Amino acid sequence: MSVKRKKRLTKKDRYRHLIIVAAIIAVCSLFLFRSSEKGRIAFDIRIPAPYEICGIDVSHYQEKIDWKFIAQLRSGKDSLGILFAFIKATEGKSLKDPYFSYNWENAKKNKMLRGAYHYYKPNVNSKLQANNFIATVKMEAGDLPPVLDIEETGRFGNDNMRKGIKNWLTIIEKHYRVKPILYCYVDFYEHILSTDEFKDYPLWIAHYYEDELRVKEKWYFWQHSDKGRIESIRAKVDFNVFNGTFEELKALCKK
Repeated sequence: MSVKRKKRLTKKDRYRHLIIVAAIIAVCSLFLFRSSEKGRIAFDIRIPAPYEICGIDVSHYQEKIDWKFIAQLRSGKDSLGILFAFIKATEGKSLKDPYFSYNWENAKKNKMLRGAYHYYKPNVNSKLQANNFIATVKMEAGDLPPVLDIEETGRFGNDNMRKGIKNWLTIIEKHYRVKPILYCYVDFYEHILSTDEFKDYPLWIAHYYEDELRVKEKWYFWQHSDKGRIESIRAKVDFNVFNGTFEELKALCKK
């Protein structure tokens, strides 16, 4: 059997190879730099830059949560931690999340900055929905403001729905003496809620898998992913960033 000898590279061939390798390295470096500008990878998702204050929102879908483990996930030099959590409390006029009491108490016990939210049903009386939340959520000084989660349109039209939403917000603000947070998807906000009666409420927008949040108005929270992974939680978790410093986040809380 004959053996083929390797062809020796000429000086010109070696020079070409060096140029190709240098070009590949340059392209890879540029890609990595751009990726770093867009954010860091943590919890199996990308945390959008330049935000450093991360948090989660949970409900019965995540089942029983190890809040001691969550509270230990703090920001570090090379990693991003979880510094706040919003917990589902109620829905409609009578539903209470079955894990709310456990989550609410244990988040506080483990010194997690916590907030509670209500899932709004547009075809249900807004006062009854506010009463359901008030009967369920006992807020303390240092808690994040109540949140109204709006994702559905009602059968009575947008004007009627806006009146109901405003009524819920007014009742809640009067009771807890803190301005509630308004949560919705970016398109929902732009087409239905970007009106004058809601411009003074802290805004929390859901807008997934994007490099930037497409909202012109001032916003406080951005729910950027629903696919986060945390070791102690079996289900995927919604992840959020806060548009400010940790001191500014604490300043939002109930006094």
